[in-house]
Amino acid sequence: MSERERGGFKASRHGKKASPAGDKSKQKQAAERREAKGVRVATKHRSAFLRGARINPRRIDGTETVVQLIDGTFQAYNSGRLREACQLFSEKMLQRDVTVGLTLTGALTPAGLGMSALIPLIEAGFVDWIISTGANLYHDAHFGLGLSMHRGTPNTSDTVLREEGVVRIYDIFFDYDVLLSTDAFFRKILRSPEFQRPMSSAEFHWLCGKYVAAREQALGIGNKSLLSAAYSCGVPVYTSSPGDSSIGMNVAALQLEGYGCVIDPSRDVNETASIVLNAKRSRGRSAVLIMGGGSPKNFALQTEPQIQEVLGIDEKGHDYFLQVTDARPDTGGLSGATPAEAVSWGKIDPDRLPDAVVCYLDSTVALPLLTSYALAKRKPRKLKRLFDKREANMARLQAEFDKANR
Repeated sequence: MSERERGGFKASRHGKKASPAGDKSKQKQAAERREAKGVRVATKHRSAFLRGARINPRRIDGTETVVQLIDGTFQAYNSGRLREACQLFSEKMLQRDVTVGLTLTGALTPAGLGMSALIPLIEAGFVDWIISTGANLYHDAHFGLGLSMHRGTPNTSDTVLREEGVVRIYDIFFDYDVLLSTDAFFRKILRSPEFQRPMSSAEFHWLCGKYVAAREQALGIGNKSLLSAAYSCGVPVYTSSPGDSSIGMNVAALQLEGYGCVIDPSRDVNETASIVLNAKRSRGRSAVLIMGGGSPKNFALQTEPQIQEVLGIDEKGHDYFLQVTDARPDTGGLSGATPAEAVSWGKIDPDRLPDAVVCYLDSTVALPLLTSYALAKRKPRKLKRLFDKREANMARLQAEFDKANR
């Protein structure tokens, strides 16, 4: 029997170094002889698989910063992926020529993550455009209107809460009147003349952000709303499913009253594609930071198939891919699945797969750590103000489409 058959794989590539493919008896005896001579420090391995940093974490003593904690003690498993995510975001995605798109799913803003993490990222120029569920934007508005959300417990009887007029989002409690007051605010502003036309969801949310910012100023409460911050910083905010939230429900209700506000999804498809195309054509790069999955994730990633497959414009794919999710690819819950699978669709540049990280972790844990790490490691970037550049970006997309489809 040959050595290859006995070991199950070719042994010669390992030379004289101990290997599962070698003679087990001789290897055992050699190790015992080394041990008999005294303590021996292992020699450096030549294998490319052993070039990663040695696991030798610092002691946690309570004085460490977030950067020291993540870089020094997040060694393996999903803590290791979170370390890689923080480093990818700070060292590569936040370079000056990279356009960063953020997607949001899950009830992040009711938990206060708009104020604690998302607004600081926007104001630092670390997020250039956003795709969110409508629910995140609706619940974000509560804070900008001076309404309160409270910590609770998931173990409370929902029947009792209903009798008390309290609404529950897992362990977040708020008065039912918070919904009524927020609905009334949106219906009031949606009756304004500037809303009475078809528009992209970015235009719609920019107008909403203007009114929320005015309410914050009137109340003297400072900047509490993601919509308000995006308005001030020129960050376009899209939603991939405009009717799937209380904001969309109020738009629909006002159509029954004869008002003419229409959120046009086709404009969103082309505008988001134009953002990515312009990032590439301006000798820059495109990055996606995905919190969760679902429709916003796919809407961000489909920009490249829209450019390449549908519009026929020569392009490659996003350069950087960072996702935090608790879904699994084998159940169909990742909406486009892993970065490697996204390559087959043209969503991700295959040459940039090493710059793709998926961290299987709760976004409410990962996002504050990622934000703190990035703000500690990087200086603020100049705001790209992509909302103000929508017409120019669309003109470029139209010109390239016309050229490719003569």
